[in-house]
Formats: sequence, structure tokens, C-alpha cells
Amino acid sequence: MPNPEEEEEASLERFIQWLQVNGAKLRGCEIKYCDSNKGCGVYSSNDASDGVLLVVPLDLAITPMRVLQDPLLGSECRAMFAEGEVDDRFLMNLFLTVERVRKNSSWKPYLDMLPTTFGNPLWFTDDELLELRGTTLYRATELQKKTLLNLYNGRVKDLVKKLLTLDGGSERELSFEDFLWANSVFWTRALNIPLPHSFVFPQIHEEQNSCLSIDKSSEASTDRSSSNEMVNGKDVKECEVTRNDVEVNGTEVISVQNDTVWVEGLVPGIDFCNHDLKAAATWEVDATGSVTGVPFSMYLLSVVQSPFKIKKEISISYGNKGNEELLYLYGFVVDNNPDDYLMVHYPVEAIESIPFSDSKSQLLEAQKAGMRCLLHKSLLDRGFFPVGSPKDKDSDNREVGQTCNYSWSGQRKTPSYVNKLIFPEDFLTTLRTIAMREDELLRVSSLLEELVGTGGERQPSDVEVRAAVWEACGDTGALQLLVDLLHVKMTDLEEYYGTEDCDTELLEKACITDCPEELTRDGNDTSGRIMMSRNKWSSIVYRRGQKLLTRLFLKEAEHALQLSLS
Repeated sequence: MPNPEEEEEASLERFIQWLQVNGAKLRGCEIKYCDSNKGCGVYSSNDASDGVLLVVPLDLAITPMRVLQDPLLGSECRAMFAEGEVDDRFLMNLFLTVERVRKNSSWKPYLDMLPTTFGNPLWFTDDELLELRGTTLYRATELQKKTLLNLYNGRVKDLVKKLLTLDGGSERELSFEDFLWANSVFWTRALNIPLPHSFVFPQIHEEQNSCLSIDKSSEASTDRSSSNEMVNGKDVKECEVTRNDVEVNGTEVISVQNDTVWVEGLVPGIDFCNHDLKAAATWEVDATGSVTGVPFSMYLLSVVQSPFKIKKEISISYGNKGNEELLYLYGFVVDNNPDDYLMVHYPVEAIESIPFSDSKSQLLEAQKAGMRCLLHKSLLDRGFFPVGSPKDKDSDNREVGQTCNYSWSGQRKTPSYVNKLIFPEDFLTTLRTIAMREDELLRVSSLLEELVGTGGERQPSDVEVRAAVWEACGDTGALQLLVDLLHVKMTDLEEYYGTEDCDTELLEKACITDCPEELTRDGNDTSGRIMMSRNKWSSIVYRRGQKLLTRLFLKEAEHALQLSLS
């Protein structure tokens, strides 16, 4: 029997052949195994003079439109979609679930290359998940897993079994893990693809530039012919993926902007690029073939000035994401992540128990107030206690312009500390309203009556309501409430695993292992190292970052509160 390494090599070879049969071109790169943490990645193989490293026809992308025109799933999915029962992400997850267990899937060479487990919290063991207690992710993961399980039992399981029966059965028994796998594949690998309108709707590009339905009378086949070459013992025609026009019964499935249709989808090959803060490449869409010679294709483009070293990994950026988002969606974290953030929110359900809740709820609605905010680490650079390089003064003045000159009576002056107040004005507006005393509430009503008249000839704008609230309340109540929220946040974070220093000590002693036998031993080895899984390590890095940000933002809020009181 072949060993795991030989099977891995054989799967990779089948996948590369499958890509090439379907028109992909590896011009300056190769796809190969990285390690147990990353899985596969894209590596440089030679110097591509034009910087184009990999070209993949968009015919090969898995998108909601492909699901809607799939011979097996299409009819059922179009009916559900037309009734508004499902969204495009459900369609993608349903497709991936079916293709994973169906016999003779034409996507098998690609699916065999995808991870079978993931590092996001949905895949954590019970003990690993406990490491997230006190964080936003702990509750979010519990809710998400419950939601997916209900969706699987309530809709997916019977529908997939029905579809597979029509197709002649499946390779094995369907399980919830198959649906969980499909969900994780989508969220870890999907791209928001700007497709040319003429690619999605080739027959109606001129006549109906913004229409999202295709009439049957305008259908035209765009299948590419296949050769008789053999791949993995099968005729290539079985493995070749083709695209037909899509009939969506007038239902909007995608976002259209001018001549671009934004669609979430998987692009085999491109999706093997791993993340790095300093990306070496980016992906682009070539509608005409002027760049790659392949019309309607996606290509990987080098962004570095000098040629790649041979066999160097080619990374892309998944965006400026904090560890909360990276761990939840992709299953990894970046230690000392410069894009980290802290989410602070006021519980919506708590508003009912505050004094004058009805009046305050109306004011919150009138101000279009948000109940949560993301405090990005970069905000600290221009605060009272900057942790990085402070921004220049001109930048600070531009940032705070929205809070200046709110007072129309001149009774409340712009505070002297406003240039150092780093908390988003939208969220401070929410907190001002919630913390409002009775006399301040009456003052707001009086100011708005002066503005719109006692007869209510017009409704005040959200900006005018915010101005009235600020003039009546100032910042003290809002900042005191913010300090209270951050104290509660810190208490939650420290309840189970102690302070930021405790987490730092654990990370300094951590020894990451993928061997379950090593994890069952008694914690420490003779050198004092602590054996832990990568999931546990990621959880500690994430929660330590949350404690750090809470401490720093709390310091900023407390100082601003003292200045406000004085």
C-alpha cells in the first residue's frame, strides 16, 4: 500500500493535471505541500518576465451561478432561490457538501487537495474551545455551531440525500462534519471576484446591462470541447469543468456595479496562496485576455520589484484583519498583529432596563446609532499614550473635525482634549444617549423643538440630533459608561486564565505539537516547556492580544474621563 507521502504526491499530481486540462497555466510557480499547519502553498519556480505567475480560467471557479446551473443541484436550488429561502452562501455550502460525498465528482482532483480539518474554533476540541472563555469568539463559536447544526438537520441532510439518490448514491454515509467541512472550505478560501458582466451574462451584455435574469430564449452554450487525454484513468471529459449560461428566474444573486458583477467564489489554484502581512503577489481578473492571453481569467501577479528566489513561497494578503477575524474565519493568528482590534458593544437587551428607555431608543434610532464599535490598535498611535509613532498634527485635526463646532448656542465649548480622543464619535453618541440624565433628556427635547418648531414642521436630521445630544450631555456620561464597559470586558477576559502576564508566561514556555500522544502527557517536559496544540496556542495569542488592547483603551478612556470631569 502507498504511504501517506506517496498518496499526497499522487493527489497533487492529479490536481496539477486537472488544472492544466481545464486551461490553467502555471507560468512562474508550482503548488506544493508546505507543512501540517499551512497545508499546500504556491511557490516560485522560475522568473516570469511579465510577473504573471499563475492563470486560471474563470470557467473553473465555483460560484453561486454554477450551482444554479448544475445538472444535479440546479433545479432544486433555483426553486429555493426564487422563493427567497436560501442565499448564495448556502448554495455554495450545499454544492461542496454534495460534491464531497458523491460518486465520480468531476471536482474530485480539487477536493482531494483541500484540508480535511481546519484550525478555526468550529473544529476545536472541547478542551481547546474552553481556552476562548471570556472572549467574543467563545460565544460566537457556540452560536455558529448551533446554527449550522440546526441548518444541517432541518434542511441540508434530507436535501443532500435526495440529490445523491437521484445521482445514484454516495461514496459513504453523509454526516454533519461534511457540512461543517463545506462551510469551512467556503469561508477560508472564497474570494470576492469582480467578474465582467459579459462573462456572467454573455448574451445580454449590450441589451440589459444591469439585469440579473437570463431568458431561456437567449441561452447559448459556452462549453469548451474536451480532448481524449486520460487523467487518473478517466477520460478527461469526465474531469473537465464547463460553464453554461445561468437561468436565475429573475432572482438577484449577485451585486452589480457598472460593468462589474461581484461574486463570492472559489478559484482552484489561486486559493492555495497563504496569507502574509507583506504580500508577494496579488490576484487580478483579465476580462479580455490582454494581460494573460486567456480571456475571462484570474491571474496571480507578482508585486515585488526583484525576481523571486526559486522555491520561495508566494503569499498574498487576506486583508488588514485582526486576530479575532483571522482565527474565526481562517483558523490562524498573527502574533503581535498590527491590525488587531477590540470589539466593544452595549447589549441591546440592556436598554429596556435603563431609565427613560423608550425616549432614548427613539433618539438612538434618530441618530442611526450603532451599539458596537471596533477599536483598532492603530487608534492608540494618536491618543494620550501613543504606543507607536504618533500621527502628525494635521492628521489629528482632520480626524476630529466631525466633533468640532457642534454647539449652536455656544454654551458648550469644544473640549481641549478632543484632538486626543481616539474613540469613534458614532459610538460615543450612542453612549451619550444611553447615559443621559432626565434633565439632559429634557434639554435635548427643548433644543430640537427650537430647531424644528413646536408643530413639528419637519424632522431633525441625524446630525442635528447628535448635535443636540452632545450640547446637552457633553462627554462625561459617555466616557464613564465606556470605562465601565471596558472594565467588564477585562473582568470577563481575566476570569478563567488570569492576566495578560499569565498568557505571556504560557506562550514563552509553549511547545506546539501536532501529536495527540504528546498532548495527553502531564503538561510539562523536563525543560519546563508546556506541550500544547496549535489551536490552544492560537487561542492564547488571541486572548492575550484582547487583554492588551482592553488595558490600553481603558487607560485612554479613564484619562479622557478625568479631563472631561475637570
